[in-house]
Amino acid sequence: MRGRGLVWLMAAGCGVSVANVYYNQPLLAQMGGAFLPVWTQVGVGIGMFLFVPLGDMFERRGLIVKVSCATALAAALTALAPNLALLSVASLLLGLTSIVPHLILPYAAQISAPAERGRVVGAVLGGLLIGILAARTVSGFVGSALGWRSVYWMAAVLMLVLAVTLGARLPISEPSSKMTYRELLRSLGTLVREQPLLREASLIGGLLFGAFSVFWATLVYRLSQPPLHFGAEVAGLFGLVGLAGAVAATAVGRLADRNGPRYTVGVGIWVTAMSFGVFWIAGTTIVGLVAGVVLLDLGVQAGHVSNQTRVYSLVPEARSRLNTVYMVTYFAGGSMGSALGAFGWRAAGWNGVCASGLALSVLALAAHLIWKSDG
Repeated sequence: MRGRGLVWLMAAGCGVSVANVYYNQPLLAQMGGAFLPVWTQVGVGIGMFLFVPLGDMFERRGLIVKVSCATALAAALTALAPNLALLSVASLLLGLTSIVPHLILPYAAQISAPAERGRVVGAVLGGLLIGILAARTVSGFVGSALGWRSVYWMAAVLMLVLAVTLGARLPISEPSSKMTYRELLRSLGTLVREQPLLREASLIGGLLFGAFSVFWATLVYRLSQPPLHFGAEVAGLFGLVGLAGAVAATAVGRLADRNGPRYTVGVGIWVTAMSFGVFWIAGTTIVGLVAGVVLLDLGVQAGHVSNQTRVYSLVPEARSRLNTVYMVTYFAGGSMGSALGAFGWRAAGWNGVCASGLALSVLALAAHLIWKSDG
């Protein structure tokens, strides 16, 4: 590892980039599209599959800079979208290009010693989670004050600044594979077939992120209903509550280094399930929602850090491709969770949301107990 400064720079890059995927959640009432988070997360999944494997094929710094510039362009197109149909397309493109964190993370694992990999990955993922949560807070306030389009103009500027900064500060990283692009994509299937731990971690990660998305894609609707009657600003403030999970990321990584990542995956699943019990019982109160958010973000973050620590230990020369398999599944779970949350809300209100999140948590627990891969 080349120093803490590089770790924090990578964490900041992850946070600024991933925020683009989540700006829309507190603004759905203004933007007029309950399924916009689904389009964005589907775009992320496609981008992960098509572009993240290139991190094993090309020099990573140049690739990160190019993708950051593409994200800035997609954010500007989102701000300019004149109707819901084009806004949905722009949201898909924004998700498609918002993959910088998933180019950075394999690099962070590559330059880390095995004994500290959990801590480093946890720190960088902490930056990513801060970006997810801060995105909701910032977009809630900026959108309420200046309109939702201003949020995406802000995002475009931030991504251009990020491109310049990372281009100047990140060290050059030589590619780890001489495969062609077609061979890289074919090798994804080989990795899935040959690595049972990768299959297990990906499934559990997708289910946990699905549960996470069930809640965050519907929170603005819960807050707007009786007895709360709050708007986008308060929905955004809940992002600050969830920062507990980001603060805990490095500690989770250390715990995974000490007790084994499988142990912390199990803890994360149980805590996530408990959060939906709290939402169901006390979700009509601010106190209940706050307590549930703290548990939800802690649980999902614990599972995510631990799963990625497991995955990055498998095939060192294929870390970008391992990350592709894991994160495509992860965001597929997120898009499924966003859609499930929207359907649950329309079908049964808050009870439908809580039932959906709890069901995904229980499925993750079943997979963890039945599928006992090493690591």
